[in-house]
Amino acid sequence: MGMTMTQKILAAHAGLDQVEAGQLIEADLDLVLGNDITSPVAIREMEKMHTSGVFDKDKIALVPDHFVPNKDIKSAEHCKCVREFACKHEITNYFEVGEMGIEHALLPEKGLTVAGDVIIGADSHTCTYGALGAFSTGVGSTDMAAGMATGKAWFKVPSAIRFCLTGKPSKWVSGKDIILHIIGMIGVDGALYQSMEFTGDGIASLSMDDRFTIANMAIEAGGKNGIFPVDDKAISYMKEHAKKPYTIYEADEDAVYEAEYTIDLSSLRPTVAFPHLPENTKTIDEIKEDIKIDQVVIGSCTNGRLDDIRTAAQILKGRHVAKGMRCIILPATQAIYLQAMEEGLLKSLIEAGCVVSTPTCGPCLGGYMGILAAGERCVSTTNRNFVGRMGHVDSEIYLASPAVAAASAVTGKISGPEQLEKGVIER
Repeated sequence: MGMTMTQKILAAHAGLDQVEAGQLIEADLDLVLGNDITSPVAIREMEKMHTSGVFDKDKIALVPDHFVPNKDIKSAEHCKCVREFACKHEITNYFEVGEMGIEHALLPEKGLTVAGDVIIGADSHTCTYGALGAFSTGVGSTDMAAGMATGKAWFKVPSAIRFCLTGKPSKWVSGKDIILHIIGMIGVDGALYQSMEFTGDGIASLSMDDRFTIANMAIEAGGKNGIFPVDDKAISYMKEHAKKPYTIYEADEDAVYEAEYTIDLSSLRPTVAFPHLPENTKTIDEIKEDIKIDQVVIGSCTNGRLDDIRTAAQILKGRHVAKGMRCIILPATQAIYLQAMEEGLLKSLIEAGCVVSTPTCGPCLGGYMGILAAGERCVSTTNRNFVGRMGHVDSEIYLASPAVAAASAVTGKISGPEQLEKGVIER
């Protein structure tokens, strides 16, 4: 029986010639990740193990990004705990304020994630690195502690769903629209503990930023991981950012999939997930009523990359955020922030009435830098729109691409960029 791409990676890291869905294995880890919320719990658990130290100081990444710069005393104490642990164990990849970024954008940028790796992180969106052909998945803080101590983790080998992407998306359709379409199609538990494996000629038309976005939100469909084949774009990205070697794995022709879907990218439209689940999707054409909003957030580990900032600036340049609206821009890393500044994107955004923040997860999880009050609505490029996710339980979150978010900031209501371009929407 053939193996999927994910199964081949896991087999290699478990020292096995063959694995199959449902099998329990112990695999070697290439990277263990934690942030300022999850790492303190893992650190305390690791201390209980009475280990002599970490398994490899070069294969642990600690990224304070959720409540940084620290928003209060408690968050400062969490970061102090992580900082002291990093110093004590001489962790190579510890990223303090000033060089940090949102973890799932920062690690690929730093070249720490490459094809063929097995990566665990105490954050559910660790599945992002599948865009580069790695097996990466989120785990609990206890598993992170065991990973830091031993360099190993237990896995149940996942079965897989294959998504064959064909065609080329139209101008304003991005990776966010593609993954929202998929989640709307299969549901938030449609890929429960399964590997979402993307194939097809349509992948060639997707940028790396698109792929990171799609892999990032595999967890929102219940997926164990999302993974893309390693093509020329992925190889080029790794050569630019990484010095570590990579290994390319390909699924066997007779690999077994629980389900297979074919998606014509040219047929997709800008898509919005309505409250309170990412599966509650409508295309921009299906939204007939005026849905007035109070805030727009463009950023997060899902959509805070350079392509996202460029798209927002393209739409907002020469226009202005609607009166009474708040539009918050969060570049995902310092390098993205700097490049956006050098390209003049931040100037365009600030002149349009946006506020630009240092890299932080802040508003995505209802932490700070954009909390919603009762009755408020937000169009957000983040990944979850659960009840109370960004603030009050009576607030509403609409998930969308940077293009839809930027257009909505101009009109003060959920709007598509095409409508804005054609001038059919009046503010």
